[in-house]
Amino acid sequence: MDLSIVIVSWNAKKFLMDCLSSIYAKTDKVKAEIIVVDNLSTDGSQQAVKRFFPAVKLIENNSNLGFAKANNIGIRNSLGKYICLINSDVIVLEKCLEDMIAFMEAQPSIGVLGPKVLNQDMTLQRTCRRFPTIVSSFLSALGFERVFRGLTFFPHDKTRDVDVLSGCFMIVRRKALSQVGLLDERFFFYAEDKDWCKRFRDAGWRNVFYPNAKAIHFGGSSSANAPIKFYIEMQKANIQYWRKHHGRAAQFTYLFIVFLHQIIRVIRGAAVFILKPSERNTSAQKIKRSISCLKWLFSFNAELRLSAI
Repeated sequence: MDLSIVIVSWNAKKFLMDCLSSIYAKTDKVKAEIIVVDNLSTDGSQQAVKRFFPAVKLIENNSNLGFAKANNIGIRNSLGKYICLINSDVIVLEKCLEDMIAFMEAQPSIGVLGPKVLNQDMTLQRTCRRFPTIVSSFLSALGFERVFRGLTFFPHDKTRDVDVLSGCFMIVRRKALSQVGLLDERFFFYAEDKDWCKRFRDAGWRNVFYPNAKAIHFGGSSSANAPIKFYIEMQKANIQYWRKHHGRAAQFTYLFIVFLHQIIRVIRGAAVFILKPSERNTSAQKIKRSISCLKWLFSFNAELRLSAI
């Protein structure tokens, strides 16, 4: 078996059907198995897979186990020399998987390979990140990420070694996986790719961006079902990453930056709400999201203080 494709899905039936259709249309030259791990969807996703894609290995979880844990279940049930993690809202384009496998075969030092990812309108989706630093996180909190984009992202102009590849679409070498281990299940839905890529790099494997292969990623197919919950999960995951890979001083500095970021977002949202009546619905949602995040951050900070006693 050349390739095992693992897709985690939660209430994203239409996206999942389109994703599977694109894979079957583009994998005729790759010996592949497809594994769908469903996190207790209630939109009929499981029945649709069974009806329209009976060859797919469907694993039905009894609850929403999160992205990392569900992917690990799929990986444990896979047989391929390479394992491809693909989000349910991804469309695989012509020769994408074939070219990626061929490139990894020719480059045995690569542990993780990611394609060029495009938005629905075919514009570039930035997926090649640098490992986060206090400086880049602070500038992002202040709203200067676009000005200092080089501190956060690598250029997407050619094949290159990078720090972090997006978990929306990546191929991992099983030999490297056997050394590095599975995804860290403490990350429920975000930052697991960042943590995994760091572990591959620390173990001496290369993380490579390969723009010759292309895919479309719609984004937000699952998080749109519960935007505030998933936004807070993203903050939890990023904090977990800093707690895992950095010292206490850096951890608390990052936590302060997250507080600052959410406060700035509330103030900015309030200004937009007052000055631009046409955007009030959107700004109100953003304010609500950041206030919910701040409430969680205050409770999390209290837990940290108690644990330090």
